Amino acid sequence: MSTILSHLDSEGRAHMVDVGEKPESERVAIARGEVWMKQTTFELIRQGALKKGDVLTVAQLAGILGAKRTAELIPLCHPLPLTHIEVELKLDETLPGVIITATVKTRGKTGVEMEALTAVSIAALTVYDMAKAAEKTMRIQNIRLIEKHGGRSGNVINEPL
Repeated sequence: MSTILSHLDSEGRAHMVDVGEKPESERVAIARGEVWMKQTTFELIRQGALKKGDVLTVAQLAGILGAKRTAELIPLCHPLPLTHIEVELKLDETLPGVIITATVKTRGKTGVEMEALTAVSIAALTVYDMAKAAEKTMRIQNIRLIEKHGGRSGNVINEPL
């Protein structure tokens, strides 16, 4: 893996990487993060008792939309034709909170890591937004790339699924 930052030109200025000559390949990225909360907030979400509605479904849809709009949010990301986006939210009593996992796929010249990370981030922010009337001390944390497949750098597995 290169130690050169690809988003900097020879004079150290930011620029969008030219991927025109790269071959297309199947690309997959999986990201994960958590929203930690008090047990009382966790129970309100589990029971569907929050005034704003079904937290997990709304956050899932927000995460999907976030992945689709990543290039609009992150200045040097390429807009990509995504072929699959899956955002899964699971209640986890051991936190207590919500574990969010996003899987994003494309066939293209650059990877989808940022799209998967954005999906998790936007889903987590949506959980916070929908539950903030019940609790303002929730913590969004540990958003990270779990694995990626495809491209020149090959497969990266940071955590087993």
